Amino acid sequence: MAIKIRLARGGSKKRPFYRVVAADSRAPRDGRFIEKLGTYNPLLPKDSEERVKLDVEKIQAWIAKGAQPTDRVARFLEAAGVREKAERANLKKAQPGKKAVERAKEREDKAAKAAEAAAAAKAAAEAPAEAPAEEASAE
Repeated sequence: MAIKIRLARGGSKKRPFYRVVAADSRAPRDGRFIEKLGTYNPLLPKDSEERVKLDVEKIQAWIAKGAQPTDRVARFLEAAGVREKAERANLKKAQPGKKAVERAKEREDKAAKAAEAAAAAKAAAEAPAEAPAEEASAE
């Protein structure tokens, strides 16, 4: 049986309140759980002590038994100093979205057309200027 330490949502619509629970990973998010380990109230200010309450001893006991905390709970534990900070890689952070890629491609196309037009105009301007110079030197 895979045990997870995760959040179970409570509260009314648009007023979330979460319990930190140890639950079987196959159980529904808000359904059956084994033990309540703390609470999380996202509506409170970030500096409030009431925002996140954890029973650290119980959580450490469950982790010792092999329970895996979810990412959000792991962040709570890192903030509480129970767990070492893990490095996370947001691999898509630096990649632009589809529309930004399309806009960049359009700009490149316009720049390429403008460069071609400028090169053609420059070539056209240089060609007639060279022809009279050649006639003058032939005489």
